[in-house]
Parts: sequence; structure tokens; C-alpha cells
Amino acid sequence: MKDEPLNENELAWLEEILEKYSNDASVVDVSELDGLLTAVLSSPVVAEPSEWLVAVWGGEKNIPKWTNEREMNRFINLCFQHMSDIGERLEHYPDQFEPLFGVNEMEGREFTVVEDWCFGYMRGVDLANWPALPADLQTQLDAIALHGRDEQLEALESLTPEAFADSIEAIKPAALELYDYLSSLEVEEPEPQQPVVNENKVGRNDPCPCGSGKKFKQCCL
Repeated sequence: MKDEPLNENELAWLEEILEKYSNDASVVDVSELDGLLTAVLSSPVVAEPSEWLVAVWGGEKNIPKWTNEREMNRFINLCFQHMSDIGERLEHYPDQFEPLFGVNEMEGREFTVVEDWCFGYMRGVDLANWPALPADLQTQLDAIALHGRDEQLEALESLTPEAFADSIEAIKPAALELYDYLSSLEVEEPEPQQPVVNENKVGRNDPCPCGSGKKFKQCCL
């Protein structure tokens, strides 16, 4: 895996794959993926790749039927590469951290689109089950949730143009402050679950006691 940030062609390819395998519950674009990964990296206990990669597609039943293994591996590798770049900026170069917001063009003018990124961020928050935040940090999370929760739509539409612009400017510093606070928390890792001991001897050709449906010799043996 390369260490440098993704280039435009790689980001475009990720966008195509997300669109190709999209569903009603999946991440919609690279901007939302960027938000999701930022929240995952900010969590006191970073989710396992097996968790957030599944969350990208909205659950296990929505995981794509990849065209081939090469396509799947490239998608996963580019996600890891992009995540590594985000983490490097958050931890060591916060002045270089930039949320990957979208851009829309209307009547010859470009407008910043933050909703997808914020929805992705809140998806990551939900995945990690964040602890309760101090009041000032909860205000920062609320600044992101304003653009990242369906129930905030009415509040968002009630803002004046000036307040709306200010709410967009508040997202980046909010993400940085949340990362600084949450990544510094000392959280005890959950104890690994002890394996169930089967006191009865299992034959090599008997069904595996793990419940996989395979023979014992082809599974846990």
C-alpha cells in the first residue's frame, strides 16, 4: 500500500465503485466516506476494519458481489490509504487537515456541499458508540450533526444565509477539537470473550461445534 494521499484518479475510481454498488443504506460518495473515516479515527477505540468496511455498505447483507478479487482488493487498499492520510493529518499536521467536502455548480457559481461529509461523520459516531461529551465538545458535535442528521433539516432551513455560512465554517475546527479530545481518552479495551470449551470429544467428521455447518476437520480442528 502506498503512503501518499490519493490522487484525483484514485478518488474518482472510489467514487465510481461507491456509485456502482450503492444501495439505500450505503455511503453515497467519497465525501461521505471521508467523513466516516474521520469519525472512526477520532474514536477512543478505533473500530476494526471488518466493522467500518461493512458500515460503508450499510450492513453485511449489502456487501457487494465484486466483479473480481482485484476490484475488491483495490477498493479496500485505497480506503486504507485514504484513512492513513486522514490520520496522519489529524495527529501530526492538523493545519493540513481538510474535510473532503463536495462542490456543486449552479449558474456558473460553485457551492460547497457539506451534508454528505457530515452524514458520514455521524455514521462513524454511531458505529463507535462514543462516550458522553463535555458540554463544550457536545456543542462541537452538534455543529457537525446540524448538517448530518435528517432531524436537523428544519433547523438548517431556518438559518439566515450568514448563519448558514458560519455553520459550514464551524465543521472543520469542530472535527479537530473532537479528535484532540477523544483520541486522548484512556478507554479500557473490552476483554476478549473466552472460547466455549466443548467437554465432549468431537470426531473429525462430526459437525464443527462452532456452528459453521462444516465438518470439524475442515473448520476449527
